[in-house]
Amino acid sequence: METVSESYELSVEVNVTEPEVAVVTVSGDLDGETGTSLHHQLANQIVHGRRYLVLDLRAVPFMDSSGLNIIIRASNEAKRLDGSLHLAAVSDVVLRLLDLTGISVTTPVHASPEDALAVIAAQRATKEPGRAESTRTA
Repeated sequence: METVSESYELSVEVNVTEPEVAVVTVSGDLDGETGTSLHHQLANQIVHGRRYLVLDLRAVPFMDSSGLNIIIRASNEAKRLDGSLHLAAVSDVVLRLLDLTGISVTTPVHASPEDALAVIAAQRATKEPGRAESTRTA
């Protein structure tokens, strides 16, 4: 009897929706062996001025502490640049891990990338010069 070990490569696709905004779609297991490519893609987006990132994780069936570390680092870097990282379409298994570690408290989780983009658009609108003042009046 032959045992075939399946290794899932991580696929990362980037869609730049605006000069400062990118949706990063991730497919496959996110672990120590595959996480480096995601880390490089996120770092590359930040270097190129994308301060607002959406991670579409709908096709990530498994994530370990390496994946969590990548999310934390990217979130911290985006915040340092006055931006944000949003997670979208997270599977129940991955969401449970995010909840157990508290990451879902510090990093927004949305039902879809479109929902995340709508929140980002609202965040950016309040940061525009002259507009922030009008949103604070009561």
